Amino acid sequence: MKSGSVTIAYPMAGDSLGGSHHSLLGLLKGLDPEVYRPVIILENPNGRLAEHFAGFEQRPDPAPPRESFAVGRAFSVSKFASTFTGIGRRATLLREIGSTIVHSNDGRTHATWAFAAKRAGCQLLWHHRADPYAKGLRYLAPFVADQIVAVSEFSLSGMRPSKARQGAQVVFSPFDVDVKADRTAMRQRLLTELGAREDTIICGYFGSFIDRKRPLEFMNAVAELRAMLDRPVVGVLFGETTYPELETAMRARMQEPDVVGAVHIMGYRSPGVDWIAAVDLLLVTAVSEPLGRTLVEAMLVETPVIATRSGGNPEAILAGLGALVEPDNAGAMARAALDTLNDKDALAEMTARAKESAKARFSEDTHIAKITQIYRNLSAG
Repeated sequence: MKSGSVTIAYPMAGDSLGGSHHSLLGLLKGLDPEVYRPVIILENPNGRLAEHFAGFEQRPDPAPPRESFAVGRAFSVSKFASTFTGIGRRATLLREIGSTIVHSNDGRTHATWAFAAKRAGCQLLWHHRADPYAKGLRYLAPFVADQIVAVSEFSLSGMRPSKARQGAQVVFSPFDVDVKADRTAMRQRLLTELGAREDTIICGYFGSFIDRKRPLEFMNAVAELRAMLDRPVVGVLFGETTYPELETAMRARMQEPDVVGAVHIMGYRSPGVDWIAAVDLLLVTAVSEPLGRTLVEAMLVETPVIATRSGGNPEAILAGLGALVEPDNAGAMARAALDTLNDKDALAEMTARAKESAKARFSEDTHIAKITQIYRNLSAG
């Protein structure tokens, strides 16, 4: 093939930075530039995503919505219909850049770019990272996607039997499995920032503040663990929200007697893996999460994981690599956390096994090889 002979368009909705964008950046860095020409298409050409993908060719969305569709909000029929007016302009852009493949990475881009891809004659790679019962996956993808890829078996579990379901593939998101973090130094840095004692147990939450991730349940688990121990316990939430009502509820919960002064909203920080290394436990309270990045990152830096037995969590936290508990049960999560902390020898063995397992299953090389093969198949078709 000639240099960059396969042009792949990566449309981006909104301007919030999430796990899918980190995964995609790792993929783009690993693509052979002699074969693939990635083009990032942005609703906001001067925002956070533009900066995140700096170094790659970028184009503005020719039909940006007046207001970006919010992450986690239901995508109604009327919202979907509102995307129709931009189909022609988007298809024109795809033809202008010579796109062979459109690789859409979330529900908003599936909805806004699927028909444009089809009108432009592009192959559509529908990368599903969300709810298995998402309407787009169930009712639209089987008819418009040339290939469906999901981040976990759980993410595909809501699809009805069809040819599209039979051909769908699971490809775990990519991670830098050689990442290193100084757990001792980062923990001390966090203790200093919090003004906390050396014997404090630090529980971490990492991710957007959305209902599915259950930030309030994280606070409840911290409260339960505090009641079980005679040493300090704090909960730190790294992330941000676009839902003022949820943040209001979180801040109100922080003032209640069982957690007042012991729960802290830390904001978004990068690189997040350094801060994951700083905590003593990662408490993953999310339900129906396709496959959380923080679970894998925690395994790679040997932070113990206590997660809900929900969504794709069991696909990441295999037996012996962490603890799984029933969702929406703060007491069960706190008891599992306490059991994990109390057996130090078993804890060291568990985190070492988890690291090796994560390195074997979630490497960037493995992800790139699988997606590249899909690109080859699509471009040949």
